[in-house]
Amino acid sequence: MRLKKHSKPGAAPGLEALTKGRLAARVPVTVIDYTEDTVTERRLTTVEECRPLKESDSVSWINVDGISDVDLVAHMGKIFGLHPLALEDCIHVPQRPKVEFFESNVYIVTQMITPESPEGEQVSIFLGKDFVITLQEKPGDVFDPVRNRIRRAGSLLRKHKADFLAYSLVDAIIDGYFPALERFNDEYEEIEDEVVNNPAQQTTEGIHRLKNMLAAYRRITWPERDLVNALLRHETPLITDECRLYLKDCYDHIIQVLDVIETYRELMAGMMETYMNSISLRMNQVMKLLTVIATIFMPLTFIAGIYGMNFNTRQSKWNMPELNWAYGYPFAMALMLAVTVVMLLFFRRKQWL
Repeated sequence: MRLKKHSKPGAAPGLEALTKGRLAARVPVTVIDYTEDTVTERRLTTVEECRPLKESDSVSWINVDGISDVDLVAHMGKIFGLHPLALEDCIHVPQRPKVEFFESNVYIVTQMITPESPEGEQVSIFLGKDFVITLQEKPGDVFDPVRNRIRRAGSLLRKHKADFLAYSLVDAIIDGYFPALERFNDEYEEIEDEVVNNPAQQTTEGIHRLKNMLAAYRRITWPERDLVNALLRHETPLITDECRLYLKDCYDHIIQVLDVIETYRELMAGMMETYMNSISLRMNQVMKLLTVIATIFMPLTFIAGIYGMNFNTRQSKWNMPELNWAYGYPFAMALMLAVTVVMLLFFRRKQWL
């Protein structure tokens, strides 16, 4: 579990304390600017290139692949009128998924989960009148289907405004939970087979790893439901009624994710108990086998002990004739074999073997 980063105690709110004395680290900033008829993609060299996008009639998607350049984030916030507290939450990760409504924009914090990154990665989304700004912790995301839809002429996304783009990004993040859960299911089935067939020490480690992973999924996805619900219910001119219809579908997706997670929680609750029962059953089988072996050797030891005393009783009425008998040794071995066979047949009849 990642711990949330904080400013120094008593520091001023916003990014002011973070920008002082800090060297800027350049991060990639890309822009996709589109209308129903045109699409333009480019990579920015300076933040000032974003300024004309604020007043343009087209929809602009500005994506920042990294949050290490605090000066860049602060400068972009001044250009688009983003609240300093929202910008601070972009830098201080991870934040709980949430949505905050401001006068000129909507700030969305969501967590992106991929099979390669089960702990989640924070994605901050700013929705304005004609722009959407996304800030990711690092390069790599689940937004390629959205980019492809923008590039495709006549797509539904290009016929709508920025609110539909923001919805598409949130929906892509939520849809990205399903592949992560599928990978979790594959690992769960492997551990389940080990628990039933061959429980070992590493099986316990696998169970705890899956439980921690599932707890992380649940910690991320539960607030996502509240996030989408807030976008549906809050009255803001930045989100149209038509977009809210699509947000209802997004809400259904997150409910499906939560149902799957709750099902796995119930399964995981019984997996450790099943593991302990498997270990106990295996131990009982081992003890049963050892008990049978020890029981078989008890009469054999008794016979060997009698004939191992080597008392010479030729001058006594208590004679042990087998000591001087030519076939004494084969007789003793045959006697032991007969006792073993009789005991095995007895155990078999009693269904102890």
